[in-house]
Amino acid sequence: MGFFENFYPDEYVRSTYEIDFESLYKQGYRGVIFDVDNTLVPHDAPADDRAKALFKRLHDIGFKALLLSNNKEPRVKHFAEDVKYASYIFKANKPSRSGYFAAMKKMGTTSGTTLFVGDQIFTDVWGAHRAGIRNILVHPINPKEEIQIVLKRRLEAIVLKRYFSHNSK
Repeated sequence: MGFFENFYPDEYVRSTYEIDFESLYKQGYRGVIFDVDNTLVPHDAPADDRAKALFKRLHDIGFKALLLSNNKEPRVKHFAEDVKYASYIFKANKPSRSGYFAAMKKMGTTSGTTLFVGDQIFTDVWGAHRAGIRNILVHPINPKEEIQIVLKRRLEAIVLKRYFSHNSK
């Protein structure tokens, strides 16, 4: 695998809410790990009705769900309480593999039965790759972000350009 391929998502979709989780469950996936900010809701926003409905749907399908965030506990805990059907790990230190492994242990899943959904290449996608987990990159919900994320997005644009070029061959 080349350098850039380490950062290529396994799949890229416009929104978390467009993912066909029923089909993924039929393929044998049993756990879904989510980033929170800009993956499920805008940065620092509370869980909305759409997020709550998604976690209820995942629960009804049979998925275990977990929120894996580099954020502090109050942010992640309140979001998990609001969506009801998810456990959480805060200060996960993504892209470190340890948070992903802890998430799988908590859900009782393996790298072969777990999916990761997130909006950032250098934390979410790379970390999931490092842990051997299939990952789905989603377009960030809100383009207004903190300056350090804006700078990372510029680097991500380079990776995504190569990704789309690579996948169009």
